Amino acid sequence: MSNLVAVVMAAGKGTRMKSKLPKVMHLLAGKTLIEHVLDTVTQVGIERPLVIVGHGREVIEASVCGRAETVVQTEQLGTGHAIMQVLPYLEGVQTVLVLSGDQPLLKPETLHALIELHETQGVSATVLTAYMDQPFGYGRIIKNGDQLVKIVEEKDATLDERQINEINTGTYCFKGSALKDALTKITLQNAQGEYYLTEVFDVFLRHGEKMSTYCTADSQEALGINSRSQLADAEAIFRERILEHWMNEGVTLVDPSSTFIDAEVELTQDVTILPFTRLMGKTRIEEDAVIGPQTSLENCTVGCGSEVTYTVAKDAVIGERCHVGPFAYLRPGTKLEAEVKVGDFVEIKNSWIETGAKVPHLSYIGDAHIGKSANIGAGTITCNYDGVKKSLTTIGDYAFIGSNTNLVAPVEVGEHAVTGAGSTITKNVPAEALAVERSQQVIKEHWYRKKMK
Repeated sequence: MSNLVAVVMAAGKGTRMKSKLPKVMHLLAGKTLIEHVLDTVTQVGIERPLVIVGHGREVIEASVCGRAETVVQTEQLGTGHAIMQVLPYLEGVQTVLVLSGDQPLLKPETLHALIELHETQGVSATVLTAYMDQPFGYGRIIKNGDQLVKIVEEKDATLDERQINEINTGTYCFKGSALKDALTKITLQNAQGEYYLTEVFDVFLRHGEKMSTYCTADSQEALGINSRSQLADAEAIFRERILEHWMNEGVTLVDPSSTFIDAEVELTQDVTILPFTRLMGKTRIEEDAVIGPQTSLENCTVGCGSEVTYTVAKDAVIGERCHVGPFAYLRPGTKLEAEVKVGDFVEIKNSWIETGAKVPHLSYIGDAHIGKSANIGAGTITCNYDGVKKSLTTIGDYAFIGSNTNLVAPVEVGEHAVTGAGSTITKNVPAEALAVERSQQVIKEHWYRKKMK
């Protein structure tokens, strides 16, 4: 949209969160509150908004770097004072969209409608409102018929004004020139000793400026995050939106009530998610994959037709038609090619396992390269750390590693080679060779009877 600037207020500390983090840096569905707001602004068509920062500015600036320009509010003297800090950036701007960084539930279509109404009517200000059954804590919308008269904050409202159910969401559209002029006329005369942005509406009223409101049909969009309890409420709402979206896209969620999917997760048609599963970060699941039950994936890719059950994985790539679990642990750097089997109680870290290889159970594979169709026997360990550095274990195509083999890295096992069960391999094993490393078995007859005498 031409000549439109968005200003996001994110300078407050959020004392009711009782946290060392700035309020807008708390997570909702895997992303910070400020990220959600900026996502919505971007979808409206505003590429580089202004973010007003104050408390915890370094953390917020690092988070929004590249997405927004930050403006510092050194003293926290209210919302009106915050907007005063961006006046140098508003020269010649036609429309100013003002949002709060702690309102992650606003939808882009709502903002589109607000902006369109504001610009069509040519008014000085348009307020996004909502009706709430329990409006406590929100500013009330005072009207004379359809005409906006003023906005009264909760602490300054009379008893009668507090009975009003139409509330101010804290999202506005302003005519740029009118906003700049009105900000020079607001005062500190309120219960908080702050400059309220809402006082500009009194200025507009005194000067006969026209103002309008746009009421969102979904009051949940107005939810601001001021406490951990409200954060949990918003999480539930956002989670329900995500789940509904993916079911509409052809994903089967066997039990939505026990399924958790972050905002950046990507799913494709005919994926099935079983109960008690959580998908986090930038995880992507391809079609016909079955995930769960009781599986947690973070920043993982799962290929077509794979099954991942009772598994924890982070920063891992799982190829097509793999079978992972139950009770597997895939750590960062794990790459499974197609048709790999990773069974129960297997831990894999920073390893590349090629097509058709099997690690069926009770093994630790770290810093390893396992070739095509290799078979890793139960209890195998790649001893990758010598106390100083970590080294690579390489296992060739079609190799067979016997149960309870210790592979002391750096070491290589060639193609079609075999290690005997219980061996500790410290030297390279040539292709097609058998390596056995055991002490001679000793049997002492009647040992138990002699011991007991």
